[in-house]
Amino acid sequence: MSAQHEEQQQITKDQKPTWSEWAKTQYSAQYESWVPWLEDLYLRYFTKDNKASYATKDTLSKTKVTNIEQVDTLQDGVHNLVAGQIGQGGLGQPVGDLLSKEGVNRTERKGKDEKGGYFPDVRNVGGLLGRK
Repeated sequence: MSAQHEEQQQITKDQKPTWSEWAKTQYSAQYESWVPWLEDLYLRYFTKDNKASYATKDTLSKTKVTNIEQVDTLQDGVHNLVAGQIGQGGLGQPVGDLLSKEGVNRTERKGKDEKGGYFPDVRNVGGLLGRK
């Protein structure tokens, strides 16, 4: 009986994480929670973008056709117009906010929302679309 008890103690002792493993998991959990929120906050206060409009602008900037300055300026203007429509104050801002929160942030968090769940909170969808 005592050999069996010692074996069980050894198993539970082996399953207990080390200090560095515990710290690593805590850091990962905080990183997944805070970094997307900080990125959203930065974009809201220092730019006129949300993550969807920022990604759109970045992707479109890579599609320049020529190296002519006037054409590149025109393309930049069109790209900013398109991205601005899903950014702050644009006609498609609710869609951009929804894509940012439920698309980009969930991708960064490996499918989880800010509370750690995998399913969207359907009660909040009306608030994202501008309804209360």
